[in-house]
Amino acid sequence: MERIDIHPTHSSGSYRLRCGRPLPFGATLIAGGVNFSIYSSHATSCTLVLFKRHQPEPVAEILFPEEFRIGNVWSMIVFDLDYENLEYGYRMDGPVDFQQGHWFNPQKILMDPYAKIIGGRDVWGVEPDWSDAYQHRARLAFDDFDWGNDRPLEIPPEDQIIYEMHLRGFTQHPSSGVKETHRGTFAAVRDKIPYLKALGVNAIELMPIFEFDEFENSRRHPETNELLLNYWGYSTVGFFAPKAGYAATGKYGMQVDELKTLVKDLHKNGIEVILDVVFNHTAEGNENGPYISFRGIDNKTYYMLTPEGYYFNFSGCGNTLNCNNPIVRNIVLDCLRYWVSEYHIDGFRFDLASILGRDPWGAPLANPPLLETLAFDPILAKCKLIAEAWDAGGLYQVGSFPAYGRWAEWNGKYRDDIRQFLKGDAGKVGAMAQSLQGSPDLYAPAGRGPATSINFITAHDGFTLADLVSYNGKHNEANGEYNNDGSNDNESWNCGAEGWTEDPSINALRQRQIRNAIAMLMVSQGVPMLLMGDEFGRSQHGNNNTYCHDSELNWLDWDLLKTNQDLFNFVSHCLHFRQAHPVLRNRYHFQNRDYMGSGYADISWHGTQAWQADWSEASRSLAFLLCGKHAKQGSVTDSSIYVAMNMHWETQWFEVPALPAGLNWHVSVNTGAPFDHFAIGAEPALEHQHGLLMRDHSVAILVSK
Repeated sequence: MERIDIHPTHSSGSYRLRCGRPLPFGATLIAGGVNFSIYSSHATSCTLVLFKRHQPEPVAEILFPEEFRIGNVWSMIVFDLDYENLEYGYRMDGPVDFQQGHWFNPQKILMDPYAKIIGGRDVWGVEPDWSDAYQHRARLAFDDFDWGNDRPLEIPPEDQIIYEMHLRGFTQHPSSGVKETHRGTFAAVRDKIPYLKALGVNAIELMPIFEFDEFENSRRHPETNELLLNYWGYSTVGFFAPKAGYAATGKYGMQVDELKTLVKDLHKNGIEVILDVVFNHTAEGNENGPYISFRGIDNKTYYMLTPEGYYFNFSGCGNTLNCNNPIVRNIVLDCLRYWVSEYHIDGFRFDLASILGRDPWGAPLANPPLLETLAFDPILAKCKLIAEAWDAGGLYQVGSFPAYGRWAEWNGKYRDDIRQFLKGDAGKVGAMAQSLQGSPDLYAPAGRGPATSINFITAHDGFTLADLVSYNGKHNEANGEYNNDGSNDNESWNCGAEGWTEDPSINALRQRQIRNAIAMLMVSQGVPMLLMGDEFGRSQHGNNNTYCHDSELNWLDWDLLKTNQDLFNFVSHCLHFRQAHPVLRNRYHFQNRDYMGSGYADISWHGTQAWQADWSEASRSLAFLLCGKHAKQGSVTDSSIYVAMNMHWETQWFEVPALPAGLNWHVSVNTGAPFDHFAIGAEPALEHQHGLLMRDHSVAILVSK
């Protein structure tokens, strides 16, 4: 029997219409037509604007009949559309009252907040026609991708090793070896999957890939005339749409399938995909910013506003999304559910996540509805949720972020403690011990395990690892802001010369320091995160805020892999060593006691003398022993591991704890030995089983066999 709800009841010109379904929001293909649905609590009328793809002028404008409105939702079915060549937007009419927060302007064509594909920036770096008022147009996505048996991998958090990557920067450099037309795209990352496996990571964290405008706030450098862009992409245009400019097929509108193919192939190779998402603000900016979507649809609902109607700016980017408004909370939830269900995404890292816990007036909430909703959502139940637990408004919540047993955190305190200990600061041994255990001082009182801590020493925001050991201060002149941007609190040490040098002793020390940092990161409880390119010495020439450079300053130079092959081999060895030893990946914090009856505590602390750690202010040396029989709280058995760290400027003898009869210590890592002293992965027996001579600024990792 034929369905009666596929027949039109209204018409507008040659277009046949019917009252639509209010849910889901957005544009949805149905039998015979397209269902359009959009919410606004304050608009007085809504007009659907239809375009043929790439055409400057609309082919039709259809006013929603009042009877097509249910509550605050307009919904309408338009029949017989050429949906493959369709673009659409909306005009909203309503009050104009700045103090009350209403910015309605029926002259503006607005983008659907639920747009699954957004046109207007189909190819990266093609400067737009600034006279074109319709640069961000929604298109329909066809969710017919063949996933086969693929699903999110659900790797236990403590087993993850994360690689933070800029999608374009990873393969844009000519040395990447990918097809020229694929450079800087999802397709190119597929070509590099064997490299990621060889390195030893099992998760990639992609800096923003939601649709953004790289020409937002673009400008010329005042001295060099270099074009500076919104390269990092922390300024979302559309939350549901992958960036077309990151797809080799973006000019054909195939970015959805290209990204899904990448995710599917990564999963086949045991690599998870985590997205860096920005829900703290949008690309519409402050009072002087453009109308794109939310501002003209329902400004008062979507943004945090002062009593005078101005935008609160806890993001540092002009506006702040009103995340704990129920409407905004739902769009965030709908978005994440969409990426998990339709793209099989494994997790999300939330930029400036403390904003997500503020009320509409900016005060931190004790029980933020959005954070709780995401933590307990049934679709997101196995998904990693990672908070950058601070914001630009001064709210710092590392260790106190509302977690609900689900949220992990970028551990900024870990980063600072490791950097300070690495460069030999006094009084850091106690803090170092906490960091190595997954920061129980921060997380154990609330019952949060080591995997709460996302451990990192470097990230996109700040120095690379090579620069951390080569510069005492930032050098951001290339940004055109007279070196006033970027953090001044880098906890870096140039090892004796600022920037590049031919001094062999300084360069050798820098190489040790890089290896020391990697070794410390990989023996720390928690979840390690490695910055793209640190594995073979990428430099940004001392620039710690490269947000605006689409150039070789940001692109990964793959020639360095040949130049610094020994460093890559070392890093890969450390990553695979971590994967091989579950004692480095405990689910719960150590208790410093022998609950397995092995004769050794799960963790014990040592110094230059076995069993006697030096916790004094002057100490710059620390060692610890992990008993393999306590691996993952006794659920598996592993080798025991001993780690010695000498950040003193003098060579020191470390007495090594004795092993049970029949076992000997073997050297897996010794950054103080010549880099070709033994083959990576060979793990020769320790020459003197009772001790080890540690040169200045070095780390050794021993394993029992």
